[in-house]
Amino acid sequence: MAIIRNNTVLTNLQTELSNAIANGLNTTTIVNILNGALGAGEQIGQTAFNTITEGVYKKFGVGDQVLNRTEIITTGIWSGDTGSLSVNATYTSSAQIGNISGKYYIDVYNAATSSDSAEVQFSIAYGDYNGYGAPTLTQDDSSTQPTKATYSQYKNLLLSPTDAYFSVYTSSTSTNTHNLTNFYAINVNRARYKERLDPGNIAIKLVGSLGTVTLIDDSGGTDENVTTSGRVYNLVSGSLNIGSALTASINTYTSSNEQGWGLFYPDMGIILLNPAALAAKVNPNLSAASSSITGVYHNNSTSASVRVGTSGSIALLSAFASGSDFQVRRTENVSTAHYFIRANNREFNFSNNPTFVTGSAGQFTWPVFESNPKVFITTVGLYNDANELLAVAKTSKPIEKSFDKEVAIKVKLDF
Repeated sequence: MAIIRNNTVLTNLQTELSNAIANGLNTTTIVNILNGALGAGEQIGQTAFNTITEGVYKKFGVGDQVLNRTEIITTGIWSGDTGSLSVNATYTSSAQIGNISGKYYIDVYNAATSSDSAEVQFSIAYGDYNGYGAPTLTQDDSSTQPTKATYSQYKNLLLSPTDAYFSVYTSSTSTNTHNLTNFYAINVNRARYKERLDPGNIAIKLVGSLGTVTLIDDSGGTDENVTTSGRVYNLVSGSLNIGSALTASINTYTSSNEQGWGLFYPDMGIILLNPAALAAKVNPNLSAASSSITGVYHNNSTSASVRVGTSGSIALLSAFASGSDFQVRRTENVSTAHYFIRANNREFNFSNNPTFVTGSAGQFTWPVFESNPKVFITTVGLYNDANELLAVAKTSKPIEKSFDKEVAIKVKLDF
């Protein structure tokens, strides 16, 4: 750092700078005036001067900003951004199940509802094209026919107007020819999946009295099928082979009854499971409702009948809990901006901290600060043109800054 100790030179420098300011300040004039007061080897060049900030703020140059970038981020969807959920059959709300909404769906939590950390992870609903699994209006004039309403809701949401039914694989061929007139719908909580679920990263393990099955999607083995509701894939029996060099492997396209397992709508956060396929392989209590019975709701089986707590969505929840592994991830398109903060050797070497100076004249607390100050950068603030603070970035550790050191910090903003 150049230091001017001659009082006469310093007085003349002050006068020349004052006149330059009065006549319109520009960097060329400043450089010439300063170089006239500095000795050989201490003079500064015009280019170097143009890159030095004159205060506590420094404007970004054209090359200091990289904007309008998009990154694809993949994370687990369950609370805590985990990719695997150990489902517990008791993590439901008795108040919700006992309410009118319980006739339509069952909310599943990550913890007991008495816990402050309990959050809804997904819901289970049962839909039936014929309205089976809930009382008819003849049987109960207050019935809202929830199973029929649920089927219609998902049909209107996921199918084109010309499609009357959902279709799944049949036999051992990869063709969608079996009409699905009923289903269990797994609806992932909207806050959990955000933009969309990640095809190729879903595995549902179901365990019942008949056996075990792990369901994955067939996104790796078929052409992408895009509908009005986004992409749709079939569920198949297989394994993801996570942690190995192998790709996901498909065991069977259909259950032992030669019907497909279900459908996966990643852009909607919805999974449809075929009750007949599950009943043939996992548990017969998962079979579809075959009629309407007064007081019996297939979604929660609240009536004093053989279906109480052993069939319908309650039975499916038990199969989830016995499998204890529901794996699924989400993907997001995240807009990013990169800002490069560059502190040249002549910049940001002093501090506005009151302890940096002392006395009424503002002398340095330590004389060495005049020629060889050392400060530490811990925080970067991003401001707008009105000097309003918009964002703050913290460094992982203090970064030493002095006249013989330059610092470059990259700040990344995701939004």
